[in-house]
Amino acid sequence: MSMLSVISVVDDDASVRVATDNLLTSHGYRVHTFASAEEFLQSSCLDESSCVIADVQMPAMSGLDLLMHMRGQGYDAPFIFITAFPEENVRTQALKAGAISFLAKPFAGSVLIKCIEIALSERRGDAGK
Repeated sequence: MSMLSVISVVDDDASVRVATDNLLTSHGYRVHTFASAEEFLQSSCLDESSCVIADVQMPAMSGLDLLMHMRGQGYDAPFIFITAFPEENVRTQALKAGAISFLAKPFAGSVLIKCIEIALSERRGDAGK
């Protein structure tokens, strides 16, 4: 089922984008990467994204701002946040805003894959209601 899932990765760090793309592609996901929230929002990938993985701290628009903007526009794709600065107040804000997971960098690839599987299964469950 992962072959049908499109994961959008939004992170201003090119090495994180490449590593995440490699990991997810090796697990059968289709991956689109973006260097900023603005680049993602201007892309044609919004409607096809099954899940969004976003860095919390990015220039101009943060990952949390991206989530709130997308929810305000009616997009319901699950969000997984990754950050090198795991502040508890930001984690709380992200989860309250609807994020599925909040991972501190560095994290194990298996942990990210598990978070994606949970996010996608919850999304499929919601679609059947």
